[in-house]
Amino acid sequence: MPAPNLIGPEPRSTPADPTSRGGSPRQLPADLLREASRRLGILALTGAALWVSGPILEKLARRTMNPGDPSWRALGVPDLISLVGLLASLLMYWYSRKPNRRPERVLDGGLFYLVFTGLILGLIWHWQPPLEVLRPFPMITWIGPVVLMFAAIVPTPPHKTLIASLFTASMMPAGMLIAKARGTWDFGSNWNVLVMHYPDYMIVGVAVVISHVVTRLGHQVTRAREMGSYQLGGLLGRGGMGEVYLATHRMLARPAAIKLIRPEMIAPGGGDAAQLAVTRFRREAEVAANLRSPHTVELYDFGVTEDQTLYFVMELLEGMNLETLVRTHGRVPANRVIHILRQVCESLEEAHVRGLVHRDIKPANIHIGHLGLEQDFVKVLDFGLVKSMAGTTGEQSMATGTGITPGTPDYMAPEMLMGDSIDGRADLYAVGCVAYVLLTGSPVFSGSGVFALIAKHLNEPPVSPSERAGIELPAELDRLVMACLAKDPAARPQSARELGRALAAIGIDPWTQADAASWWAAIPPA
Repeated sequence: MPAPNLIGPEPRSTPADPTSRGGSPRQLPADLLREASRRLGILALTGAALWVSGPILEKLARRTMNPGDPSWRALGVPDLISLVGLLASLLMYWYSRKPNRRPERVLDGGLFYLVFTGLILGLIWHWQPPLEVLRPFPMITWIGPVVLMFAAIVPTPPHKTLIASLFTASMMPAGMLIAKARGTWDFGSNWNVLVMHYPDYMIVGVAVVISHVVTRLGHQVTRAREMGSYQLGGLLGRGGMGEVYLATHRMLARPAAIKLIRPEMIAPGGGDAAQLAVTRFRREAEVAANLRSPHTVELYDFGVTEDQTLYFVMELLEGMNLETLVRTHGRVPANRVIHILRQVCESLEEAHVRGLVHRDIKPANIHIGHLGLEQDFVKVLDFGLVKSMAGTTGEQSMATGTGITPGTPDYMAPEMLMGDSIDGRADLYAVGCVAYVLLTGSPVFSGSGVFALIAKHLNEPPVSPSERAGIELPAELDRLVMACLAKDPAARPQSARELGRALAAIGIDPWTQADAASWWAAIPPA
């Protein structure tokens, strides 16, 4: 079977400007838009707080500066205008937090909120003395900082920022004209309204530049997330070596998960080491992509970006990993543990027959969920960094060759910790550790540090699962888990097939599809 195609970088003909292939404006990623709408809500809530605290502090200042003047207690038109600003800010906050609201609509609403805020500031700024008795002079008002904050915090296209900011800055001159119409301020020629506030209009130009920079960065993120036929969406998870993102195939609309491995984790030194790492990555990913067990996560594609970031395109799974299962629901019944481990053994059996060792079997790398109509279907993850059993002569595997220490100390076999040659029985030791966690809710060993943990795996005999949990378990299962945890690989089951058969032979009522369906129906959806 041929290896999957390598996803390459975007074609050279891709435009450098932030537009899509059809020439229409490129949309920012959905998660960035959602984050921007959340920031807009926070900005509106901050504005609401200022509309309350501002008038209160102004009155306290007047009382302090003029102790004998009781007018500070009076409520005036500026206080009512501030109340309108408070209501508008709360309305904007509510609108930004309303479920299922499109982020683009929220951001457009934010531009109207910006203009309305400018109107309120313009009215308050020019409503009453001492401003009316002064001759007009150029000045920067509160509208300038507000416009700059919007441009920096809320990414909108520069042309929209220009239009909204011009309208907002014009609210100060509008406030002056209203004051003149009321007869409270005769500032002479109407041109003075522009002369007085030209600094605010200069700030509008700065805001447009900031908006261009912010949206340009968003477009760069969009292009960086476009990998061949897949486009990245929201972040699904983050680990020690990189991140996992939701992805969508452009043509098939097929959801997938893309795991990005950071370049510094592959080749910290760069240069020749990076090229060697990429070569090994491609070779080992091709091998992993040819694993066909239904209990091994399917690898759709893999590739290397121009900045040497490695990525795997995998099937998107529904459910949870075993680490989450134990953390949120506690110990797992013995018959369900057997059901899970037998599927894990099926996945490992194929890999071991092909001469591959997973090396990082742990609860976080075993997923349980739905596949079609079948419940509690197990998928083993992270087969992209497997190691050949052929040994370390010649070219080493990508992981060991570039300084990455594979595996997790809680689940590593003694021979791995000692740096000895390994085979599939090292994975079976890890399976025993996983079974222990599922049955007891706690790891085989715990220590104050990594070295203490390693020492226990090398030297300390484990306590049986039934003794650790203080519950009665099938004796055959108890013995089988302890056999997997043997320090000597020769004392463990000698193959995943042998372990799977031993699990199937344990005399206990099986975990059925009806049991699984009932369990999943009882928990809230993720």
